[in-house]
Amino acid sequence: MTTPLADAMSQLAIYDSLTGGKRQFVPLKSGQVGMYVCGMTVYDYCHIGHARMMIGFDMVVRWLTQLGYDVNYVRNITDIDDKIIARAAENGEEIGTLTQRFIEAMHEDFAALGCLAPDAEPRATDHIDDMQHMIETLVTGNYAYTGDNGDVYYAVDNFADYGKLSKRNLDEMQAGSRVDVENDKRNPFDFVLWKAAKPNEPQWASPWGQGRPGWHIECSAMSTKCLGSTFDIHGGGHDLQFPHHENEIAQSEAATGCEYARNWMHVGFINVDGEKMSKSLANFSTIRDVIAKYLPETVRFFLLSSHYRSQVNFSDNALDEAHNSLSRLYNVLKLAEQQKGQTLVVSDTLINDAYSSSAGQDFIKA
Repeated sequence: MTTPLADAMSQLAIYDSLTGGKRQFVPLKSGQVGMYVCGMTVYDYCHIGHARMMIGFDMVVRWLTQLGYDVNYVRNITDIDDKIIARAAENGEEIGTLTQRFIEAMHEDFAALGCLAPDAEPRATDHIDDMQHMIETLVTGNYAYTGDNGDVYYAVDNFADYGKLSKRNLDEMQAGSRVDVENDKRNPFDFVLWKAAKPNEPQWASPWGQGRPGWHIECSAMSTKCLGSTFDIHGGGHDLQFPHHENEIAQSEAATGCEYARNWMHVGFINVDGEKMSKSLANFSTIRDVIAKYLPETVRFFLLSSHYRSQVNFSDNALDEAHNSLSRLYNVLKLAEQQKGQTLVVSDTLINDAYSSSAGQDFIKA
């Protein structure tokens, strides 16, 4: 006789961005789930779009765990990147000091929003050797080459399935391309795996000379190191689908000869008052800015009130409505527990802000 949770486990379906539809979730190993989510590039405070993605995957982890799966949740940290180097130079501080400061801030923000810590949180700078090993494999397999400038590039023409995640045809992209063609690239969509050293930048020794890794190779190397050549779920924001995740698939599958991730999950964008959130539009809100005005639980409730793949319109009015809805919910729960002679410990602020107890009483009587 099966239990309700066992039935729910067997019926679980996930929308897979690669196949473009829902399909039954069948993990590689029965009862176990390996999940990798692209984490933060730590050069600034996390914004509300990051909150939407991380809360979404936090709920995925919690639901899979509730169903009975043993979940291995890996979320990386990019601690070497062009933006990090530029921000450290702008601030006049050491790169390690900058990244550690924002890693600690990130942990504080996600903890405030009720997000569980990942089981592993690999940092890019701790996996340089793994990246170099993967790049060497790609060069040997004719999937990568060294340009005259010393950078090592991935050759997208040599991977037949390039574009399969984002549903883009390479020939069509090339025909309509506005990408600036670098003289050292064979194809404008070739992407850098290893960057040759520049003055006053962090650098590591490699078979191709001093340098540092490109962004895309980081996730391929770290996910493979932590979860193996193939794992169950790869997640991230919708904006990462192309080119980041597309490039991850190309370099990972070329290097290992295996399917990379069996299911792809992408969280939708956040708009602010109907416009896409952007620093250039001055409608950019950090998590700590928002939770200074609203209870973190209200923010979490608001972000979980919409399907994770949908676009969300973020505004003060929307958060006010979420606060009131959550207050009414807690008020009803409080009244229900009182009916049973029990005590429910919830946010006093939310209880005090509930519209009225009469709404809760009517709900209980119904």
